[in-house]
Amino acid sequence: MSLHPQPRPLRSDSSPAEPLRIVQVDAFTDRAFRGNPAAVGVLPAPRPDAWLQAFAREMNLSETAFLLRRARPGAHRRDDRGVDWDLRWFTPLVEVDLCGHATLASAHVLWQEGHLAADAEARFHTASGLLSARRAGDWIELDFPALPPRPVAPPAGLAGLLGTAPRWVGANDKDLLVELASEAEVRALAPDRAAVARLPIRGLIVTAAAQGPGGGYDFVSRFFCPAVGIDEDPVTGSAHCALGPFWAERLGRPEVIGHQASERGGTVRVRPAGDRVVLAGQAVTVLTAELSDAASAAMTDGACAGAPP
Repeated sequence: MSLHPQPRPLRSDSSPAEPLRIVQVDAFTDRAFRGNPAAVGVLPAPRPDAWLQAFAREMNLSETAFLLRRARPGAHRRDDRGVDWDLRWFTPLVEVDLCGHATLASAHVLWQEGHLAADAEARFHTASGLLSARRAGDWIELDFPALPPRPVAPPAGLAGLLGTAPRWVGANDKDLLVELASEAEVRALAPDRAAVARLPIRGLIVTAAAQGPGGGYDFVSRFFCPAVGIDEDPVTGSAHCALGPFWAERLGRPEVIGHQASERGGTVRVRPAGDRVVLAGQAVTVLTAELSDAASAAMTDGACAGAPP
């Protein structure tokens, strides 16, 4: 069965009065109710930041993505190949500057909902610069920045927080990466999440080499980021911007496959390419809905003005 059913006919520009259609996608999986869910909305017009954050809080998923069409610089075509997209990501608590699974979900929605032709590249303008996605059979490949970790001294109390001694500790500008001795330790880990939230980082990546060759992956990982409202993220594309370069170097391979061993689980292929990485995953649409009149009215009646940051 194909993961990419027949897409809708290509759409023209949306009217600002058109109801906002929300699509929920499970990313980095080929089965519904696995991987990491993200809500995606293609905005017909800009909306206030407070409304975007309130909507993400209402969805209560690890990320909600919002897309807004923009003309591609220098493009003279009027079809979808002359269009780029502004892309923003929100957790229930904050806006974040990089998110892999919600970018994968966004590209999936653009193709499936007829905003882009099936063979067109999706180009996203984000807080982390220009990102792109293309289809490769039943997989979607994302061009993301590489975020390799550098060795650092373990933060005070790290072993106690983890409940086990780390084999290696590193960090990039976003996250702490900890290698443990075995896949079993990663799977059994129950860190002190309040202590994780107090670390001066976005999140904690915990990883180990695969126990053996039979699983179809090279390494396992888990990602904890309570500081941004997510105790444990099901599958994290941006964490693989660090994990991919780390394990490709360790294993001496040009491409590696990671399994994120959360309760939902998911698979990410990673191919480092200098200061970039290609992240590949699959995606499944789970549900679609339209915004109610009450939710649309909240944008203008001040209902979001008092929303917490």
